[in-house]
Amino acid sequence: MLSSLSFAVAGVFAVALAYMVLAVFGVIRFARKLGHKSGQAHAWAPVTVLKPLCGDEPELYENLKSFCEQDYPAYQVIFGVRDAGDPAIAVAERLIEEFPGKDLALVVDERVIGRNLKVANLANMFRRARHDLIVVADSDMRVGRGYLAAVAGTFTDPRVGAATCLYSGAGGANLASRLGAMFINDWFLPSALIPTMFGELKFCFGATMAVRRAALSEIGGFEALASVLADDYMLGHLVAERGHKVALAPYVVENRVHEPGLKALFKHETRWARTIRSVQPGGYALSFVTEALAVSLAAAWATYELTGSAPLAAVPVAATLMLRWALHFAAQRKLAGGRAYSPWLIPVRDAFSLAVRVGSFFGRGVNWRGQEMTVGAESRLDPLT
Repeated sequence: MLSSLSFAVAGVFAVALAYMVLAVFGVIRFARKLGHKSGQAHAWAPVTVLKPLCGDEPELYENLKSFCEQDYPAYQVIFGVRDAGDPAIAVAERLIEEFPGKDLALVVDERVIGRNLKVANLANMFRRARHDLIVVADSDMRVGRGYLAAVAGTFTDPRVGAATCLYSGAGGANLASRLGAMFINDWFLPSALIPTMFGELKFCFGATMAVRRAALSEIGGFEALASVLADDYMLGHLVAERGHKVALAPYVVENRVHEPGLKALFKHETRWARTIRSVQPGGYALSFVTEALAVSLAAAWATYELTGSAPLAAVPVAATLMLRWALHFAAQRKLAGGRAYSPWLIPVRDAFSLAVRVGSFFGRGVNWRGQEMTVGAESRLDPLT
Protein backbone atom coordinates (compact mmCIF):
# COMPACT_ATOMS: atom_id res chain seq x y z
CA MET A 1 0.00 0.00 0.00
CA LEU A 2 2.90 2.33 0.79
CA SER A 3 4.34 1.70 -2.68
CA SER A 4 0.99 2.52 -4.30
CA LEU A 5 0.88 5.80 -2.38
CA SER A 6 4.43 6.59 -3.43
CA PHE A 7 3.60 6.01 -7.08
CA ALA A 8 0.49 8.20 -6.75
CA VAL A 9 2.57 11.02 -5.26
CA ALA A 10 5.09 10.63 -8.08
CA GLY A 11 2.25 10.95 -10.59
CA VAL A 12 0.99 14.14 -8.98
CA PHE A 13 4.52 15.52 -8.99
CA ALA A 14 4.80 14.81 -12.72
CA VAL A 15 1.62 16.82 -13.29
CA ALA A 16 2.99 19.67 -11.15
CA LEU A 17 6.19 19.75 -13.22
CA ALA A 18 4.18 19.71 -16.44
CA TYR A 19 2.11 22.63 -15.15
CA MET A 20 5.20 24.74 -14.48
CA VAL A 21 6.70 23.98 -17.90
CA LEU A 22 3.38 24.91 -19.53
CA ALA A 23 3.14 28.04 -17.39
CA VAL A 24 6.59 29.27 -18.45
CA PHE A 25 5.70 28.60 -22.08
CA GLY A 26 2.38 30.42 -21.70
CA VAL A 27 4.04 33.52 -20.24
CA ILE A 28 6.58 33.70 -23.07
CA ARG A 29 3.89 33.06 -25.68
CA PHE A 30 1.61 35.82 -24.40
CA ALA A 31 4.50 38.28 -24.05
CA ARG A 32 5.05 38.02 -27.80
CA LYS A 33 1.50 39.25 -28.39
CA LEU A 34 1.86 42.40 -26.30
CA GLY A 35 1.70 45.59 -28.27
CA HIS A 36 -0.07 43.91 -31.18
CA LYS A 37 -2.65 46.30 -32.59
CA SER A 38 -6.07 44.70 -32.92
CA GLY A 39 -7.62 47.34 -35.19
CA GLN A 40 -7.27 50.80 -36.70
CA ALA A 41 -7.79 53.93 -34.63
CA HIS A 42 -10.52 55.29 -36.89
CA ALA A 43 -12.55 52.10 -36.33
CA TRP A 44 -12.54 52.26 -32.54
CA ALA A 45 -15.75 53.37 -30.91
CA PRO A 46 -15.91 56.03 -28.17
CA VAL A 47 -15.45 54.55 -24.70
CA THR A 48 -16.84 55.25 -21.25
CA VAL A 49 -14.51 54.25 -18.41
CA LEU A 50 -16.13 53.59 -15.02
CA LYS A 51 -13.86 53.98 -11.98
CA PRO A 52 -15.55 52.83 -8.73
CA LEU A 53 -13.84 54.44 -5.73
CA CYS A 54 -13.92 53.81 -1.98
CA GLY A 55 -11.47 55.68 0.24
CA ASP A 56 -8.19 57.45 -0.39
CA GLU A 57 -5.99 54.45 -1.20
CA PRO A 58 -2.19 54.66 -1.59
CA GLU A 59 -1.22 56.17 -4.96
CA LEU A 60 -4.86 56.71 -5.86
CA TYR A 61 -4.13 59.99 -7.64
CA GLU A 62 -1.40 58.46 -9.80
CA ASN A 63 -3.55 55.43 -10.61
CA LEU A 64 -6.57 57.46 -11.67
CA LYS A 65 -4.48 59.97 -13.58
CA SER A 66 -3.15 57.21 -15.81
CA PHE A 67 -6.71 56.61 -17.08
CA CYS A 68 -7.08 60.32 -17.90
CA GLU A 69 -4.02 60.45 -20.14
CA GLN A 70 -4.95 57.97 -22.84
CA ASP A 71 -3.85 58.19 -26.47
CA TYR A 72 -7.38 57.58 -27.69
CA PRO A 73 -9.70 59.66 -29.90
CA ALA A 74 -12.80 59.90 -27.69
CA TYR A 75 -13.40 58.65 -24.17
CA GLN A 76 -15.30 59.57 -21.03
CA VAL A 77 -14.10 58.80 -17.49
CA ILE A 78 -16.65 58.61 -14.67
CA PHE A 79 -15.49 58.43 -11.06
CA GLY A 80 -18.06 57.13 -8.59
CA VAL A 81 -18.46 56.97 -4.81
CA ARG A 82 -21.37 56.07 -2.56
CA ASP A 83 -20.57 58.25 0.45
CA ALA A 84 -20.59 62.05 0.18
CA GLY A 85 -17.82 62.12 2.82
CA ASP A 86 -15.52 59.73 0.95
CA PRO A 87 -11.96 61.19 0.78
CA ALA A 88 -11.61 59.82 -2.76
CA ILE A 89 -13.90 62.66 -3.87
CA ALA A 90 -11.10 65.19 -3.38
CA VAL A 91 -8.80 63.15 -5.64
CA ALA A 92 -11.45 62.88 -8.37
CA GLU A 93 -12.22 66.62 -8.17
CA ARG A 94 -8.51 67.43 -8.42
CA LEU A 95 -8.25 65.43 -11.65
CA ILE A 96 -11.38 67.02 -13.09
CA GLU A 97 -9.86 70.43 -12.42
CA GLU A 98 -6.45 69.46 -13.84
CA PHE A 99 -7.91 68.10 -17.10
CA PRO A 100 -10.55 70.66 -18.17
CA GLY A 101 -10.34 69.48 -21.78
CA LYS A 102 -11.16 65.86 -20.87
CA ASP A 103 -14.62 64.38 -20.49
CA LEU A 104 -14.41 63.58 -16.76
CA ALA A 105 -17.29 63.36 -14.30
CA LEU A 106 -17.95 62.46 -10.67
CA VAL A 107 -21.04 60.62 -9.45
CA VAL A 108 -21.92 60.60 -5.74
CA ASP A 109 -24.89 58.32 -5.17
CA GLU A 110 -25.73 56.22 -2.11
CA ARG A 111 -28.29 54.04 -3.92
CA VAL A 112 -27.72 50.32 -3.22
CA ILE A 113 -29.10 47.60 -5.50
CA GLY A 114 -27.56 44.53 -3.83
CA ARG A 115 -24.92 43.27 -1.40
CA ASN A 116 -22.00 44.04 -3.71
CA LEU A 117 -21.46 47.74 -3.04
CA LYS A 118 -18.95 48.07 -5.88
CA VAL A 119 -21.58 46.87 -8.37
CA ALA A 120 -24.11 49.27 -6.85
CA ASN A 121 -21.58 52.03 -7.48
CA LEU A 122 -21.14 50.87 -11.09
CA ALA A 123 -24.89 50.84 -11.68
CA ASN A 124 -25.13 54.39 -10.37
CA MET A 125 -22.29 55.57 -12.62
CA PHE A 126 -23.65 53.73 -15.64
CA ARG A 127 -26.66 56.04 -15.75
CA ARG A 128 -24.22 58.82 -16.76
CA ALA A 129 -22.38 56.75 -19.39
CA ARG A 130 -22.65 58.30 -22.87
CA HIS A 131 -20.96 55.64 -24.99
CA ASP A 132 -21.76 52.10 -26.05
CA LEU A 133 -18.41 50.58 -25.09
CA ILE A 134 -18.05 50.36 -21.30
CA VAL A 135 -14.73 49.73 -19.55
CA VAL A 136 -14.52 49.03 -15.80
CA ALA A 137 -11.20 49.01 -13.95
CA ASP A 138 -10.46 48.80 -10.22
CA SER A 139 -9.00 51.79 -8.39
CA ASP A 140 -5.65 50.14 -7.60
CA MET A 141 -4.79 49.62 -11.28
CA ARG A 142 -2.38 51.76 -13.30
CA VAL A 143 -2.08 51.84 -17.07
CA GLY A 144 -0.02 53.34 -19.88
CA ARG A 145 -1.26 55.61 -22.65
CA GLY A 146 -1.98 52.72 -25.01
CA TYR A 147 -4.35 50.91 -22.65
CA LEU A 148 -7.69 51.97 -24.14
CA ALA A 149 -6.42 51.40 -27.66
CA ALA A 150 -5.48 47.81 -26.78
CA VAL A 151 -8.80 47.10 -25.05
CA ALA A 152 -11.08 48.81 -27.57
CA GLY A 153 -9.18 47.28 -30.45
CA THR A 154 -10.50 43.83 -29.52
CA PHE A 155 -14.05 45.03 -30.27
CA THR A 156 -13.31 45.50 -33.97
CA ASP A 157 -14.29 41.83 -34.06
CA PRO A 158 -18.14 41.88 -34.05
CA ARG A 159 -18.21 38.51 -32.24
CA VAL A 160 -16.62 40.07 -29.14
CA GLY A 161 -19.15 41.01 -26.48
CA ALA A 162 -16.69 41.52 -23.62
CA ALA A 163 -12.94 41.87 -23.16
CA THR A 164 -10.52 41.75 -20.27
CA CYS A 165 -6.85 42.25 -19.36
CA LEU A 166 -4.31 40.36 -17.34
CA TYR A 167 -2.55 42.29 -14.62
CA SER A 168 0.87 42.19 -13.01
CA GLY A 169 1.78 43.13 -9.44
CA ALA A 170 4.05 45.94 -8.30
CA GLY A 171 4.54 45.74 -4.54
CA GLY A 172 5.41 48.36 -1.97
CA ALA A 173 8.47 48.32 0.26
CA ASN A 174 7.21 46.00 3.01
CA LEU A 175 7.30 42.20 2.94
CA ALA A 176 3.53 41.73 2.72
CA SER A 177 3.28 43.93 -0.37
CA ARG A 178 6.17 42.15 -2.08
CA LEU A 179 4.61 38.78 -1.35
CA GLY A 180 1.27 40.04 -2.64
CA ALA A 181 2.87 41.17 -5.89
CA MET A 182 4.67 37.83 -6.22
CA PHE A 183 1.37 35.99 -5.89
CA ILE A 184 -0.07 37.96 -8.80
CA ASN A 185 2.99 37.52 -11.00
CA ASP A 186 3.98 33.96 -10.14
CA TRP A 187 0.57 32.37 -9.66
CA PHE A 188 -2.26 34.44 -11.10
CA LEU A 189 -0.62 35.42 -14.40
CA PRO A 190 0.50 31.90 -15.45
CA SER A 191 -2.65 30.15 -14.21
CA ALA A 192 -4.84 32.69 -16.04
CA LEU A 193 -2.97 32.17 -19.30
CA ILE A 194 -3.16 28.38 -19.42
CA PRO A 195 -6.93 28.18 -20.16
CA THR A 196 -6.46 30.54 -23.13
CA MET A 197 -3.98 28.06 -24.64
CA PHE A 198 -6.63 25.34 -24.94
CA GLY A 199 -9.87 27.20 -25.57
CA GLU A 200 -11.73 30.49 -25.47
CA LEU A 201 -11.87 32.65 -22.37
CA LYS A 202 -15.22 32.51 -20.56
CA PHE A 203 -14.79 35.14 -17.84
CA CYS A 204 -13.21 38.52 -17.06
CA PHE A 205 -10.61 39.75 -14.58
CA GLY A 206 -11.07 42.72 -12.24
CA ALA A 207 -8.15 44.61 -13.77
CA THR A 208 -10.42 45.33 -16.72
CA MET A 209 -13.86 44.18 -17.72
CA ALA A 210 -15.02 45.82 -20.92
CA VAL A 211 -18.42 45.14 -22.42
CA ARG A 212 -20.67 46.38 -25.18
CA ARG A 213 -23.75 48.18 -23.89
CA ALA A 214 -25.98 45.78 -25.84
CA ALA A 215 -24.30 42.71 -24.32
CA LEU A 216 -24.58 44.20 -20.84
CA SER A 217 -28.28 44.79 -21.43
CA GLU A 218 -28.70 41.17 -22.56
CA ILE A 219 -27.45 39.82 -19.23
CA GLY A 220 -29.67 42.17 -17.23
CA GLY A 221 -27.26 45.05 -16.70
CA PHE A 222 -25.12 45.53 -13.62
CA GLU A 223 -28.18 44.54 -11.60
CA ALA A 224 -27.48 40.91 -12.60
CA LEU A 225 -24.21 41.13 -10.64
CA ALA A 226 -25.59 42.99 -7.64
CA SER A 227 -25.28 40.16 -5.12
CA VAL A 228 -22.19 38.27 -6.28
CA LEU A 229 -18.63 38.81 -5.06
CA ALA A 230 -16.89 37.73 -8.29
CA ASP A 231 -18.59 40.37 -10.43
CA ASP A 232 -15.71 40.35 -12.93
CA TYR A 233 -15.85 36.58 -13.42
CA MET A 234 -19.63 36.50 -13.65
CA LEU A 235 -19.89 39.37 -16.15
CA GLY A 236 -17.67 37.52 -18.61
CA HIS A 237 -19.38 34.22 -17.83
CA LEU A 238 -22.88 35.59 -18.47
CA VAL A 239 -21.81 37.31 -21.69
CA ALA A 240 -20.18 34.09 -22.94
CA GLU A 241 -23.33 32.12 -22.06
CA ARG A 242 -25.24 34.29 -24.51
CA GLY A 243 -22.96 33.32 -27.36
CA HIS A 244 -20.59 36.29 -27.35
CA LYS A 245 -16.82 35.99 -27.38
CA VAL A 246 -14.74 37.17 -24.41
CA ALA A 247 -11.44 38.57 -25.72
CA LEU A 248 -8.12 38.84 -23.90
CA ALA A 249 -6.60 42.19 -24.84
CA PRO A 250 -2.86 42.24 -25.60
CA TYR A 251 -2.12 44.42 -22.59
CA VAL A 252 -0.99 43.87 -19.00
CA VAL A 253 -2.39 46.32 -16.42
CA GLU A 254 -0.24 47.15 -13.40
CA ASN A 255 -1.78 46.38 -10.01
CA ARG A 256 -0.27 48.60 -7.30
CA VAL A 257 -0.08 46.33 -4.25
CA HIS A 258 -0.08 47.95 -0.80
CA GLU A 259 -0.70 45.50 2.04
CA PRO A 260 -0.31 46.83 5.61
CA GLY A 261 0.88 43.46 6.95
CA LEU A 262 0.87 39.68 6.59
CA LYS A 263 -2.45 39.31 8.40
CA ALA A 264 -4.16 41.65 5.94
CA LEU A 265 -2.52 39.84 3.03
CA PHE A 266 -3.74 36.48 4.35
CA LYS A 267 -7.31 37.77 4.63
CA HIS A 268 -7.13 39.31 1.16
CA GLU A 269 -5.85 36.16 -0.50
CA THR A 270 -8.23 33.94 1.46
CA ARG A 271 -11.13 36.03 0.22
CA TRP A 272 -9.84 35.65 -3.31
CA ALA A 273 -9.36 31.88 -2.89
CA ARG A 274 -12.86 31.38 -1.48
CA THR A 275 -14.28 33.44 -4.32
CA ILE A 276 -12.59 31.22 -6.91
CA ARG A 277 -13.68 28.09 -5.03
CA SER A 278 -17.29 29.31 -5.15
CA VAL A 279 -17.34 29.70 -8.95
CA GLN A 280 -14.97 26.88 -9.92
CA PRO A 281 -15.05 24.32 -7.07
CA GLY A 282 -13.68 21.44 -9.13
CA GLY A 283 -10.96 23.47 -10.81
CA TYR A 284 -9.91 25.02 -7.52
CA ALA A 285 -9.63 21.61 -5.85
CA LEU A 286 -7.49 20.26 -8.70
CA SER A 287 -5.29 23.36 -8.78
CA PHE A 288 -3.38 22.10 -5.74
CA VAL A 289 -0.83 20.84 -8.28
CA THR A 290 0.25 24.47 -8.62
CA GLU A 291 1.64 24.23 -5.08
CA ALA A 292 4.71 22.72 -6.70
CA LEU A 293 7.17 23.16 -3.86
CA ALA A 294 4.90 21.35 -1.38
CA VAL A 295 4.25 18.62 -3.95
CA SER A 296 8.00 18.25 -4.53
CA LEU A 297 8.60 17.61 -0.81
CA ALA A 298 6.00 14.85 -0.93
CA ALA A 299 7.68 13.53 -4.08
CA ALA A 300 11.04 13.52 -2.29
CA TRP A 301 9.54 11.33 0.41
CA ALA A 302 8.00 9.03 -2.21
CA THR A 303 11.29 8.77 -4.08
CA TYR A 304 13.13 7.81 -0.91
CA GLU A 305 10.48 5.21 -0.07
CA LEU A 306 10.81 3.68 -3.53
CA THR A 307 14.60 3.84 -3.93
CA GLY A 308 16.09 4.31 -0.46
CA SER A 309 18.46 6.88 -2.00
CA ALA A 310 18.78 10.29 -0.38
CA PRO A 311 20.50 11.86 -3.44
CA LEU A 312 17.65 10.69 -5.69
CA ALA A 313 15.12 11.97 -3.16
CA ALA A 314 16.62 15.45 -3.52
CA VAL A 315 16.03 15.49 -7.28
CA PRO A 316 12.30 16.43 -7.18
CA VAL A 317 12.99 19.40 -4.91
CA ALA A 318 15.95 20.57 -7.00
CA ALA A 319 14.01 20.25 -10.25
CA THR A 320 11.06 22.13 -8.78
CA LEU A 321 13.20 24.98 -7.50
CA MET A 322 14.80 25.38 -10.93
CA LEU A 323 11.46 25.47 -12.73
CA ARG A 324 9.95 27.67 -10.03
CA TRP A 325 12.76 30.17 -10.48
CA ALA A 326 12.33 30.00 -14.27
CA LEU A 327 8.62 30.79 -13.90
CA HIS A 328 9.33 33.66 -11.52
CA PHE A 329 11.98 35.07 -13.86
CA ALA A 330 9.83 34.71 -16.99
CA ALA A 331 6.80 36.39 -15.40
CA GLN A 332 8.90 39.21 -14.01
CA ARG A 333 10.91 39.90 -17.13
CA LYS A 334 8.25 39.32 -19.76
CA LEU A 335 5.08 40.65 -18.12
CA ALA A 336 5.83 42.51 -14.88
CA GLY A 337 8.79 44.62 -15.93
CA GLY A 338 10.96 43.28 -13.11
CA ARG A 339 9.11 45.34 -10.52
CA ALA A 340 8.81 42.50 -8.00
CA TYR A 341 11.85 40.36 -8.77
CA SER A 342 12.50 38.48 -5.51
CA PRO A 343 13.73 34.90 -6.14
CA TRP A 344 14.98 34.61 -2.56
CA LEU A 345 11.37 34.93 -1.35
CA ILE A 346 10.08 31.99 -3.42
CA PRO A 347 10.05 29.49 -0.49
CA VAL A 348 8.32 32.06 1.74
CA ARG A 349 5.78 32.92 -0.95
CA ASP A 350 4.99 29.26 -1.66
CA ALA A 351 4.63 28.38 2.02
CA PHE A 352 2.28 31.35 2.44
CA SER A 353 0.23 30.22 -0.59
CA LEU A 354 -0.11 26.75 0.88
CA ALA A 355 -1.37 28.23 4.16
CA VAL A 356 -3.95 30.31 2.27
CA ARG A 357 -5.09 27.27 0.30
CA VAL A 358 -5.57 25.20 3.44
CA GLY A 359 -7.35 28.07 5.20
CA SER A 360 -9.69 28.62 2.25
CA PHE A 361 -11.39 25.28 2.93
CA PHE A 362 -12.23 26.17 6.54
CA GLY A 363 -15.28 28.35 6.17
CA ARG A 364 -16.94 30.57 3.58
CA GLY A 365 -16.72 33.91 5.36
CA VAL A 366 -14.94 36.90 3.83
CA ASN A 367 -14.16 40.43 4.96
CA TRP A 368 -14.71 42.83 2.08
CA ARG A 369 -14.48 46.59 2.47
CA GLY A 370 -15.43 46.24 6.13
CA GLN A 371 -18.37 43.94 5.41
CA GLU A 372 -18.48 40.47 6.95
CA MET A 373 -20.11 38.24 4.37
CA THR A 374 -20.52 34.60 3.42
CA VAL A 375 -19.72 33.45 -0.12
CA GLY A 376 -22.16 30.85 -1.40
CA ALA A 377 -22.44 28.90 -4.64
CA GLU A 378 -21.61 30.90 -7.79
CA SER A 379 -20.12 33.64 -5.60
CA ARG A 380 -23.47 34.66 -4.08
CA LEU A 381 -23.06 37.01 -1.11
CA ASP A 382 -25.02 36.51 2.09
CA PRO A 383 -24.71 38.19 5.51
CA LEU A 384 -22.36 36.32 7.84
CA THR A 385 -24.36 34.06 10.17
